[in-house]
Amino acid sequence: MNPAVASLVALLLAIVLSMTSGINVGIVAITLAWVIGSFVAHLSVETIMSGFPVSLFLTLAGISLLFAMAETNRTLEWLAGWAVKLARGDARLLPLIFFSVACFVSAIGPGSILSVALVAPPAIAIAGRTGIPYFLTALMVTNGANAGNLSPISAVGVIVNTRMTEAGLPGHEGLVFFTNLAVTTLLAVAAYLILGGYKLRGTLSDLDTTNQSEPLSSEQRFTLGVLAAWITGVLLLDLSIGLSAFAAALVLVIGRAAKDSTALKRVPWGVIIMVTGVTVLIGVLETTGGMELFTELLSRLATPFTANGVLAFITGAISFYSSTSGVVLPTFLPTVPGLIDRLGGGDPLALSLSINIGSSLVDVSPLSTLGAICVAAVSDSTDATRLFRRLLIWGLSMTLVGAIVSQLIAGPLARF
Repeated sequence: MNPAVASLVALLLAIVLSMTSGINVGIVAITLAWVIGSFVAHLSVETIMSGFPVSLFLTLAGISLLFAMAETNRTLEWLAGWAVKLARGDARLLPLIFFSVACFVSAIGPGSILSVALVAPPAIAIAGRTGIPYFLTALMVTNGANAGNLSPISAVGVIVNTRMTEAGLPGHEGLVFFTNLAVTTLLAVAAYLILGGYKLRGTLSDLDTTNQSEPLSSEQRFTLGVLAAWITGVLLLDLSIGLSAFAAALVLVIGRAAKDSTALKRVPWGVIIMVTGVTVLIGVLETTGGMELFTELLSRLATPFTANGVLAFITGAISFYSSTSGVVLPTFLPTVPGLIDRLGGGDPLALSLSINIGSSLVDVSPLSTLGAICVAAVSDSTDATRLFRRLLIWGLSMTLVGAIVSQLIAGPLARF
């Protein structure tokens, strides 16, 4: 069997199993990666293992450990009460607060990954204590982060505008930011309405949150100080998110604010294996040419008229499992002029906007960093698996939504 075809079939099989069975899909994916890689593609074990996402693993493990410590000493419980107070006790406002905070953090410089890394763990903890669905919370946080992601001063916005300038499209910073902000915000509003955010009943005064009149313990004050220092270091000093999280966790242990043995038991190792294991299979897919095959099959469907929608679908399908800012945007934006030549027509600005839209909307996928962080923030394995499946389905559906939206609006916006 052709290795490219075999690896593509294996990925599809792993995705189907993740939706239809209770087996940890990471275990399935690693097994399939070894079988296809070793016995079909004849890859070395070292090549197969090189697909393991060390950086993502350390990021997920470090953040999970740090916030597990903040949970065990009830600091997150105190933050939940603070968030309820900010929402004036109205459960309907909390998802909107999650969206707004994530959008603001993302837009002021660090971009969506850091925004979700900072906002998702406490937001998920607050959701668990206030009865807000994890799925709604994850969508509001990730879409909020994506909404601000292409700000002209954000790290990802700089990448996009630089690549567009290199492709002969300078001076569109405002349009790029507005388009992404508007589309993602409308999608978040739709998710809020579809999932019944406005139906969250009554006030939160009777829910399990800390009484704000109770003073913080010395351990909680120390934990808040360490979290503030960690966030500051990541934002201002460009520290590694995952590695600095391990260091912050060590400071909490040394300061006797938390016990590492207790916190390690609360780290969702099964979720981390689920996310990183699939990435190993994707590495085999790329090595064997399976992704090139998938992209080629899709590109045959494009014409100058349908190019915006098809390109959004292709970039969405790739971004579904890979890095939008690190892989998709830097790779595809410079190819716009050549793609127009190959197709025999098209609007380069419209195609660029389509790439931005298509690749961003799917970032809620648990196979991508944003969705993975949200899933890893859920401590209960059953809830985490359910969230993984729902984000997987939502992310897949966004490949179609992104294609339709791009086909409808990218051309008119480019001509505006």
